[in-house]
This record gives sequence, C-alpha cells and structure tokens, in this order.
Amino acid sequence: MPTFRYTHIDHCSVIITDVAKARHFYGDLLGLREIPAPKEFDFVAIWYDLGGTYLHLLQKPHPDMISPRHFCLHVSDVAAAREDLAAKGLKIDETVKIAAADRFFVRDPDGNRIELFQWLRPYDPEQDGRFSA
Repeated sequence: MPTFRYTHIDHCSVIITDVAKARHFYGDLLGLREIPAPKEFDFVAIWYDLGGTYLHLLQKPHPDMISPRHFCLHVSDVAAAREDLAAKGLKIDETVKIAAADRFFVRDPDGNRIELFQWLRPYDPEQDGRFSA
C-alpha cells in the first residue's frame, strides 16, 4: 500500500507548432485564461489555468501524430458550448452517447483532440459501467 494518495490530475501537456494560432484557439475561441509559465523555462510554454488544474502548451517543430488520444474539458453547459463553438466556425465531432453525459470533440490547429463534456447526472458504475474484456 502506498504511503501517499493521488488527489487529482494537475495538468495536461499538448504539443503545438504555431504559438499565435494556439493562443487564438485556446484563448479566443475556447476562452481559457492564460497565465505566465515559470520564468525558469528556456523553451516556449503557454499555460492556461482551468480553475485548479492546468493546460500546458509546448511548442515543438512538428505536431503530434493525429490519434484518438485527447484531454477533456468539463463545461457547465455542453449544449451552449456546442452552439458557441460551432458559431465560431469550429468543426464539432459528435461521438458515442454516454447515458450519464453529453459530450463532443473539437480539434485545435495542430489536430489535438479535445473533448467537451458535461455530466447530466452522477455516474453510477453499477448501472452505467462495464469492465473491458
């Protein structure tokens, strides 16, 4: 048994190639609040405060491989988020419905996949869950 416990995910890091496009997408389109990255960094990193967890964008010369890998942003009103982002010209990718939630995906300028998600009721593992084979 560990002598410590895990409390939450602190941050997620995403590879970007174009700082201006990334700032426009994450700051202007998604509306995330940028905060200064640590002054000790000698590389380009853009940080966003998500209210106690953080999103770190790291500039690299090439984007990550396109894949189903993603991070998820919980929103207070997923229907409003879907409508707002579609009105801003973002492609909305609908996905498998989950009984306890509403969700959809968008992609940033580098193709990183982002899920926007709202629980409609508490998740009940006994009723809603299944273990993978």
